[in-house]
Amino acid sequence: MQVQVARISPVLMELAVEVPAPEVQAEVEKAYSTLQRKAHVKGFRPGKAPRQVLARLYGPQVASDVMNALVQVTLPKALTEQKVSPINQPQVEAGKFDQAAAFSYKARFEVQPDIESVDYEGLELARPPTVADEKMVEEQLELLRKQHARLEAPEPARPAQKGDVVTIDFTLDVAGAPLKEAGSEAVQLEIGSGQVLPELDAALTGKNVDDAFDVEAKLPDTNPREELRGKPSTFHVKIKDVKQRVLPALDDELAKDIGNFQTLVELRADVHTRLQKMMKDQSDTTVAEQIVDKLSEKNPIDVPPSLVEQQCKMMEMELLQNARRMGQRPTAEDFHKVHGQVHADAEKKVRAGLLMAAIARKQGIMVDDADIQKGLEELAVETGKNVAKVRAEYNDPQRRQILIGMILEDKVLDIIEGKATIREGHPEPKAKADTAEVKTDSQEPASKAKKKGKGPAKDTESESGSEERR
Repeated sequence: MQVQVARISPVLMELAVEVPAPEVQAEVEKAYSTLQRKAHVKGFRPGKAPRQVLARLYGPQVASDVMNALVQVTLPKALTEQKVSPINQPQVEAGKFDQAAAFSYKARFEVQPDIESVDYEGLELARPPTVADEKMVEEQLELLRKQHARLEAPEPARPAQKGDVVTIDFTLDVAGAPLKEAGSEAVQLEIGSGQVLPELDAALTGKNVDDAFDVEAKLPDTNPREELRGKPSTFHVKIKDVKQRVLPALDDELAKDIGNFQTLVELRADVHTRLQKMMKDQSDTTVAEQIVDKLSEKNPIDVPPSLVEQQCKMMEMELLQNARRMGQRPTAEDFHKVHGQVHADAEKKVRAGLLMAAIARKQGIMVDDADIQKGLEELAVETGKNVAKVRAEYNDPQRRQILIGMILEDKVLDIIEGKATIREGHPEPKAKADTAEVKTDSQEPASKAKKKGKGPAKDTESESGSEERR
């Protein structure tokens, strides 16, 4: 077998393979022998049809089967001999087939680019503040008070005002025609919270129980239903109930109600700790995002298109999931509008991932059992699960490889950050791209990189639930 290697581009290779005639003839004989045992040819007993009859009836199919078999056998050998690792399925172009002659074919496939060096030293980065001040703690405590407030009717009765929770029934006309599926009953809204259109929110202020009224408004251009965007509408509203929030006192009793705290001092300390962790995680993520951007800019290597498409699909799936969580129903047109920006971000992430892998190889960075154990312990803290349970989940080879990749990337990010020039403060804002209505979360590094913490109020709240006391 003869093999010639051609590098079409930094990320595209082609192998030209020639299989000797004896091997072709042996595969042809094998194919006809198998066919003769299985074929049912009219006028002949099973297994007795002559070779020339089989060739006349099945010749083109045998030729196709032989070519496929030769490729399946010889291509892996050729790749191994040439020490080449495709990252996508090779595209095979077969030559002319003659069962008495050598068989040639070409296999074209993508490969990772050869990266001799990476320019990563001296990056100029900005690290946002990581210190939680007293004002931030007070804001979180106030949020907890609001989450544990009880709702009660004002005494004496009064018109609705900002901060009240009103219950309404409503129907909706769009462009003068009723939209039956849009109406609803017993809908709770907080005035001034931004839950509804500004016109409706303003109209609710000053109304009393049993008031009925109409509100004219223009439906937003971001409405999930394209045919309703920007259309004039009329809400027919009736107030069913008005309640005010009664906030609990900020004291030891509130701390006990929220979670496993005995005093307000303990709760305050816990909120401060969680805020510190959240800010540290956000700061790490912001630095990592800058590293991805600047590393990609300083090292404009070619990237395999198939890896970019895989990353693109993952990001678009994340877009769809995020949109659904926010109650949106993005259309194919929405995704078409953002595809260019998503593709550019995907290419940047893939490039950064390849560059960081090259840095890891050059620096001899490894992930050992102690690193994995530390990673599992961090995941256990973040998810609230037992370490043993997390370890069992990550016994799955694919998930374990993802964890190793995250740990390795964190180590590389630390090396790059150690060689960078860092100032305290926020990075310069990026130029905004036209990304229509569908939006992603803030960009993450090439895989997941620095792990993100959760908001302190949300975490504390999860211990006791968030239902309001009625």
